[in-house]
Amino acid sequence: MFEFLPKEVREGLDAARKRDAKARSRLCVHIGGEVFHVLRLWHDGFALDAAGTPRMRGLVDLYDGPRHLSECLIVASVEENGEMICDIKRRTPASDRPALDFYQAEGEAPVALLSSVR
Repeated sequence: MFEFLPKEVREGLDAARKRDAKARSRLCVHIGGEVFHVLRLWHDGFALDAAGTPRMRGLVDLYDGPRHLSECLIVASVEENGEMICDIKRRTPASDRPALDFYQAEGEAPVALLSSVR
């Protein structure tokens, strides 16, 4: 679409678009101690800025600001048009409590804990 513009202007527009996408998005990926901002997110993948982002594979944590959203299993990442495209095999929502190892129907939850009297 911008092929008629000089190369330097196109590169400047691309850099401004990426900077704007980073500023608007609160989504980020945490890998170890490093944080990478997510430019775009869809149901089976996400895109990061390729500059300074290594190829990823394995488990990563997806955050929306300080809130932990999910744990993602990245199976492939490839660089396309200045973006690191990561394909996700599974995305497990984060929970603030441990998983139950049994089924608990609605209304069957314990109401109170009775202690023994001695």
